[in-house]
Amino acid sequence: MWRLQVHIAQGRQASVVQFSALKTILATGQFKNAGHTSTLALLAQGCAGCAKPTSKCESDSDQMPAAKRARTLSWKAMTDVDQVVQTLRFLPAREPGPHLSAADSRSPMSLFKLFFTESAVTNLCHNTNAQAARSIAKGRKYKWTDVSVDELYRYIGLVFYMAAVKMSSIADYWRQDSLFSLPFPATVMPRDRYRIISWNVHMSHPDADKENDRKRGTAQHDRLFRIKPLMNTIRLACKAFYHPRRNLAVKERLVACRANIGMTAYMKAKLTKFKFFVLSDSSNGYTVDFSVYTGKNSFPADRGLSYDAVMSLLDRKLLGSGYHVYMDDFYTSHKLLTDLFAQKFGACGTYRDQRKDFPKTAANSLSRSSGRGSIRWIRDGPLVCVKWMDTQVVSVCSTIHAAYTGERVQRKIKAQDTWKTKSFPCPAPVIAYNQHMGGVDLSDQLLQYYTAQHKTMKWYRKIFLHFLDIAANNAFILHKELHGNMTHDQFMEELIAELCGLSQKAAPKQFSTDHVPIPGAELTSDVRRIATVGRRICVHCKAVLGKKQQTPWKCKACDVHLCLQLNRNCFQEWHKSL
Repeated sequence: MWRLQVHIAQGRQASVVQFSALKTILATGQFKNAGHTSTLALLAQGCAGCAKPTSKCESDSDQMPAAKRARTLSWKAMTDVDQVVQTLRFLPAREPGPHLSAADSRSPMSLFKLFFTESAVTNLCHNTNAQAARSIAKGRKYKWTDVSVDELYRYIGLVFYMAAVKMSSIADYWRQDSLFSLPFPATVMPRDRYRIISWNVHMSHPDADKENDRKRGTAQHDRLFRIKPLMNTIRLACKAFYHPRRNLAVKERLVACRANIGMTAYMKAKLTKFKFFVLSDSSNGYTVDFSVYTGKNSFPADRGLSYDAVMSLLDRKLLGSGYHVYMDDFYTSHKLLTDLFAQKFGACGTYRDQRKDFPKTAANSLSRSSGRGSIRWIRDGPLVCVKWMDTQVVSVCSTIHAAYTGERVQRKIKAQDTWKTKSFPCPAPVIAYNQHMGGVDLSDQLLQYYTAQHKTMKWYRKIFLHFLDIAANNAFILHKELHGNMTHDQFMEELIAELCGLSQKAAPKQFSTDHVPIPGAELTSDVRRIATVGRRICVHCKAVLGKKQQTPWKCKACDVHLCLQLNRNCFQEWHKSL
């Protein structure tokens, strides 16, 4: 016979573990004594002194506010063992990677056209022509002919060419009197034509813009109206042709702009900038999705900009579940990480100590005297908060990792005037954060190598240029995933050549400046004989037409006589064959 002594103190609540055990004993019927049975039944029905059912007592700690729980917890040391509450299964909605046939050989331009489709460029041409007509009606003095789809692709090719070959101004690309003259842009389109297209390129129809502008100040006004047609096309393409791998990164991307329209973010000692919230694949920097910051009330959920920005980018139906999302301290909050975990998304990020619901207790915490490599952690349900002493305290929280699993990092330290490499313990969330947050940094690096950004007067043209950057960068990553036989330089060269209607293998012909017409003999002072002195048979007329036409002109470099008349330009025809 088991003997059990139960002490009941008024106003004192028994522990959850004790009452759970009592319920089990009562259910198994191990006690036959009626007194014992009645006592256990009473305890199982409610806690002593509180008259609450046991199930409610068990959930009291869960119902306690997160801030209160954080204050009651104390920091644990590296030697204490931590375990992840639940490991999420990775169940993507589609097979991760490019959703294009690897057997088909795809050119850079065909991949770029996945994002800038011909239908999207046709719409762009329509709106650009309408904008130019509107500008001319307002009194702008320039000659305009409607831009075609092929011409707009050539224009985009020149934009990328200028991103690869840097000059101080647009006009310098067409200068022919300089040591640094570039022959290529003039073979694609004239300088004035390029400028006029740049002034008028438009993503929405001007008449629809006017209608939207009349709603300014009301709930019906759409701040992104001028960029939405193209933005929606590119966002859909980013999601359609590639499904991300497990590790994702969320970060902001800034595009410099001098416009003051209420949608830009002010950065101290920097230009005003447009802010993009970007979701990228950490493995290669592919831009999976993005949104544009339009002010404090960007998102209808109104749970805070950082919370809503992340939630708007993570679509469980589209992505699947079990993804690991990494973010910096701008986004990380206790509520965001716990809500993501409830939706089957793991998350990890640096956090700010003053943020709501994060541990603020000083019990056993790190101090200024803590040695490098010291670790403290607190687990609150699925969320673990870790502090690590590097050169300064690093605060990271995660719903994916255990606090410390034995990893170490190398750091250089100075001892006796010499630098030595020493190994220090490092928390698992810190190592994973450093590894996977590089995805957005990689994406930004690829964009900066060949960024199409240049000065423009209109804010929406700045965003148009950034859309070009996103399309070219994602096209390069798709090409690398499918074929992997081109560097970034080679990819951009081939893309520019194809957009401009040229073959990369057949580079544009470069004529020497010595190929100029000069008189065939020294000029005489007798004006009556100027047109006849030095006349010789044109080599082109004789070789091609079989005629002996005489001309006073010859080529300085070739030293052959060639006709140069309004109705017979043998000089030009001859040099075409060189």
